[in-house]
Amino acid sequence: MNGLVTTGKEKLVVEVVAAHNLMPKDGEGSSSPFVEVEFENQRHRTQVKRKDLNPIWNEKLVFHIKDVADLPYRTIEVNVFNERRSSNSRNFLGKVRVSGSSISKEGEEAPQMYTLDKRSLFSHIRGEITLKLYVSSREEVKENGMMVSGSGSAPVSTSGFSKKKKMQQQNPSLVVQQQPLVQQNKPTLQNQNHAKPVEPNPGELKPVVITTAPGPAVPLAPGGVTVGGAGVMGGGGGVSLYSNRSNEFSLKETSPHLGGGPLNKDKTSSTYDLVEQMQYLYVRVVKTRDISFFGGGGELVAEVKLGNYRGVTKRVSSNHVDWDQVFAFSKDCIQSSMVEIFVKEGNKDDFLGRVWFDLNEVPRRVPPDSQLAPQWYRMEDKRGDKSKGEVMLSIWFGTQADEAFAEAWHSKAANVHFDGLCSIKSKVYLSPKLWYLRVSVIEAQDVLGDKGSTMVRYPELSAKVQVGNQVSRTRISVASPNRSLSNPFWNEDFLFVVAEPFEDYLLVSIEDRVGPGRDEVVGRVLLPVAAAERRTDDRQVVSRWFNLDNHFGNSADTKLVTRFGSRIHLRVSLDGGYHVLDEATMYSSDVRPTAKQLWKPHIGVLEMGILGATGLMPVKLKEGKGGTTDAYCVAKYGQKWVRTRTVVDSLSPKWNEQYTWEVFDPCTVITIGVFDNCRTDKNVITNAGARDSRIGKVRIRLSTLESDRVYTHSYPLLMLHSSGVKKMGELHLAVRFSCANMGNMLHMYTLPLLPKMHYVLPLSVNQLESLRYQAMNVVASRLSRSEPPLGREVVEYMLDHDSHMWSMRRSKANFFRLMNVISGVVAMSRWVESIRNWTKPVYSSLFVATFILLVALPELIIPATLLYMATMGLWRYRLRPRYPPHMDTRLSYAESVYPDELDEEFDSFPTSRSADVIRMRYDRLRSVAGRIQTVVGDMATQGERFQALLSWRDPRATFLFVIFCLFAAVGFYAVPLRVVVALWGLYALRPPRFRSKLPSRALSFFRRLPTKADSLL
Repeated sequence: MNGLVTTGKEKLVVEVVAAHNLMPKDGEGSSSPFVEVEFENQRHRTQVKRKDLNPIWNEKLVFHIKDVADLPYRTIEVNVFNERRSSNSRNFLGKVRVSGSSISKEGEEAPQMYTLDKRSLFSHIRGEITLKLYVSSREEVKENGMMVSGSGSAPVSTSGFSKKKKMQQQNPSLVVQQQPLVQQNKPTLQNQNHAKPVEPNPGELKPVVITTAPGPAVPLAPGGVTVGGAGVMGGGGGVSLYSNRSNEFSLKETSPHLGGGPLNKDKTSSTYDLVEQMQYLYVRVVKTRDISFFGGGGELVAEVKLGNYRGVTKRVSSNHVDWDQVFAFSKDCIQSSMVEIFVKEGNKDDFLGRVWFDLNEVPRRVPPDSQLAPQWYRMEDKRGDKSKGEVMLSIWFGTQADEAFAEAWHSKAANVHFDGLCSIKSKVYLSPKLWYLRVSVIEAQDVLGDKGSTMVRYPELSAKVQVGNQVSRTRISVASPNRSLSNPFWNEDFLFVVAEPFEDYLLVSIEDRVGPGRDEVVGRVLLPVAAAERRTDDRQVVSRWFNLDNHFGNSADTKLVTRFGSRIHLRVSLDGGYHVLDEATMYSSDVRPTAKQLWKPHIGVLEMGILGATGLMPVKLKEGKGGTTDAYCVAKYGQKWVRTRTVVDSLSPKWNEQYTWEVFDPCTVITIGVFDNCRTDKNVITNAGARDSRIGKVRIRLSTLESDRVYTHSYPLLMLHSSGVKKMGELHLAVRFSCANMGNMLHMYTLPLLPKMHYVLPLSVNQLESLRYQAMNVVASRLSRSEPPLGREVVEYMLDHDSHMWSMRRSKANFFRLMNVISGVVAMSRWVESIRNWTKPVYSSLFVATFILLVALPELIIPATLLYMATMGLWRYRLRPRYPPHMDTRLSYAESVYPDELDEEFDSFPTSRSADVIRMRYDRLRSVAGRIQTVVGDMATQGERFQALLSWRDPRATFLFVIFCLFAAVGFYAVPLRVVVALWGLYALRPPRFRSKLPSRALSFFRRLPTKADSLL
C-alpha cells in the first residue's frame, strides 16, 4: 500500500453500479436480483430490483478494514441472487471474487466490469457486473465532487445483512486504463469459485495467502465500450493503490503473513518461515483387499471425490492391488463437508466399495511428526451395507511443508492430461560440474600426404581438434629449413568446456588442404577425456606422443600403416583452477574454481520464499477458457536450479515454496524467472518445437542485502517486446541472507573475485565469451535430459545468452550510465569555476583561505580528504537504499526507445529484414560511428600534441618548450614548492575583473602544436 497514509479510519467502499444480461430464474422469463458482498466476515446487500435482467443499483456498501497493509492479500466475495417472494428463498445468479490488490484510492476509482462465474459445474450462469472498489475514510467520502457523510452509510455488522438506502448519483468520467485480456468464464473444475471451505478446526486462524482471484477486469470507456489496451496495467497485481506509470514499474514492499502469522506458528516455522502457510487435505490411498466382483482378474482403480473434484489412481491388476498414491486438495477449493473414496473396476461407473469421511473429523498433521500410518477401512456397497472388501488409506490436513506435497496429485491440476503431469511438479536441478579442457597441439612427425605417394605439391597441413560439437583448428604449418615437409609444427593451445561425468572423446585429426574448401584427413587420434590429467595450478603437464591412425577402412593398407608410424605431440590437461563461466560475468552467481579441493567454507546462507505472482498477463488461449497462464518459477544460484510447481489456469498463482542456498561469495547475483508451461496442453506436448514462454525475470545482488533481514517485496516482471516494454505482472518474494561470521564475509571483500588461475594464466575477453557460449550449451543439453526437462529456452533466458548482441537501446543506456558517472566530475568542475568567478564572494573567500592553509600545512591534505569522505559516508547512511535493486526501465532506456530500434534489437543474426530497412539502419549506424570517430580523433590529437613537445616536428615550438623547461627548473629550485603552488592558486583564483577572456598563453601554445592528422588520407 505504498502511498496510502494509514490512519486507522479507512473503510472499504464497494459501489455496486449495475449488472447486465443476467439469467432469468423466476420462471417467468425474468429475475429480481440483489447483490450480497462479503469481506472479512462482514456481509452487506443491496436492494432488490424487481423483474429486471439489466438492473442498475449505484449503491455503496462500506466495510471495516482491520489492516490496510493486508488489503492486497484479502479477497472480496460478490454474489448475485434472485429473490423468490413465494418461498422466501433465493436463486444463485453468479459470483465474482475480487483481489484486494485491484482496489484503488479514493478519487482514482473507475468502474470495472467482471464476468459472473459459476458456483459449481452444473450452474447455469451468464452476465456481467460492474463495480467500483476503493478505500475511503468513515467521516466523509469524496465522490464526484459531492461530500457524503459517513454516517449515512449502512452500519457495518459482522453477521446477517445490513440495510442501506439507495443512492442515486451521476456516473463520473471513467478512467481508461490499459489492462490484460478479459478473464473468460471458465467451466473447468480448478477455475471455479467455490463455496466457503470447511475449516478442520474452527478455533484456528485462517492463513492469509496470496489470492488466486481471476485476473483484472477490463474497464469501461464512456458509453459502455470495452477498451483493450496494448500496454500493461498493474491494477491486477501489486500492493499499491496508485495506477500511474511510474509506480507501475516500481518495487513495492509487502506484508505477507510468513509462517502463518505470529499466532499460527507451528513446528515448521523455523524451516518454512519465509512463505505463507497453505492448507491442504491429503488422502493417501495405499491398497485394497478382499474385493470380489463378477469375472475377476480385471483391473481396479481408486477414485477420491471431494465436491466436484475427482482424482483417480493408476490401474492395477486385481491380483496385486497396490496404488500408494497421494491426493492433495487445496483448502480454498473445498466444496463439500465430506470426502469419498471409491474402488471401481476399470472404466465402469459403478463402484465396488465406498468409504467416506467427515472433514470436521479429519486430524491435522504438523511436521516434523512422522507420517500418519494408513489403516484398513471396511467399505460400503451400493446399498450402504458393510461389504467384505477393505481399503488401506490415511487422511489428514497439512501444509505445503508435508513430505507428501511434492509428489502428490493436486486438485488444481485436474484437467492436465497424464503426459503433462510430470512437468508441473516442483523439482531441484543441479548444473553439471564444468571443466576447461586445455589441448596443446605441438607438432607431428612422419605425416603421410596423399596416402604415402610422392608429393608433387607443397602440403598445407593443419590440425583439427574436436570435443563433442566444439571444433577448433590450428593455422596451416609454415615451411621451415630445419624441418621436413612431413613434420609440421604448430604449438597452439585450445580450450574446450567438458562436463562430469566425462562421456566425450577428444578427436585430433591432421588435414591436408588439397583444394579450395577441400581438406583431406591424413591422420587422427581419438582420446577419452576422462584419461586427461587434472591440474589445479599453472604447473606444466607432461606432453605425450600419440600414434596417428591413418587407415580409414581399407584393410589392404593395414600392414603398411602399422609399419610406418605417424604420430602427434600433444599436451592435454583438465584445468580445475578456473571457474567455468556459464553466466554473464556481471550477473555471476558462483565464482568458485572447478576443483573441489580449492573451495573455501561457505560464509552464509541465502533463503528465499517464492510466494506467488499477481496480475499476470495471459500468454495463451485455451479452448473454452480464453486467455490464461500456466505459470511456474525458476531460480538459479550457483550450481543449484529450483523449479516451483506449475499453477494451472491462474493469473495470480501462489507457490509458497522455500529454498536455501549456501553462499561462498557475497558479491554474487541470484536470478529468478517466471515462465508459462506449454506442456500442460495436450495438443502442444506432441509438438517437438514447443517452447515455454517468458514472463519476466528478477535479479538480486546479495551484497545489497543486509544480514539477517527479511525482505518482502513485489518485483515488477518486465518484458521488452518489439512493441515496447510491458509489465507482465508482479512476483512476490521473501528473501533473507544470513551470515555466520561477519569477519569472514568482510575478509571476502579483500580477495580477488575470480580464482587464482584467471590472473596467473589469464584468458582473453574473446576466449571467455566463446567458452561461456560453449558452457551454456553444455548446461542446456544436460538439463534438457532431466525429468521433467528444463528447456533450452529457459536456460538461455536465465543465463543471459544474448547479452553480447548489438542493441542501439543498450548502447544509449550504457552511454547515459557513463555520463552519470562523470557527472560528478562535471559538477565539481562547475563548482570550482563558480568559485573562480566569485559569484558568491563569501564562499570564494573561504575557499582561498582554505587553499592557503593547506598549502602552508600540506600534511593536512590527505587526512582532510579522507576525513571528508568518511563524514560524507556517515551522513549518507541515513539515505541508504532500503530495498534491493530491481529492473529499472528508465535506466535501461526502455520507456523512450524508438520502434525501429526495438525491431533491430529483436532481429535475427544474420538479419532477416528487407534491403531498404538494412540500408536505413546501416546509414544510422554510420552516423553514430562518425560521431564516435570524431571523438576518438580529438583524443588522439591531444595526445599527439603532448608527444610533439619534444619530437622537434615543429622545431620552433620544441625550442621554446626546452628553453621554458630550463628556466622553470632554475626557478623551481630557487623558490620553495609551496610558494609556487600558492602563487599559482592565487593567480588562478583571481577575480574576473583581473582576468582576460582570451585563452591563456600556455593553452594557445599547446593548440598550435602539430599532430599526425595532417598525414591522414
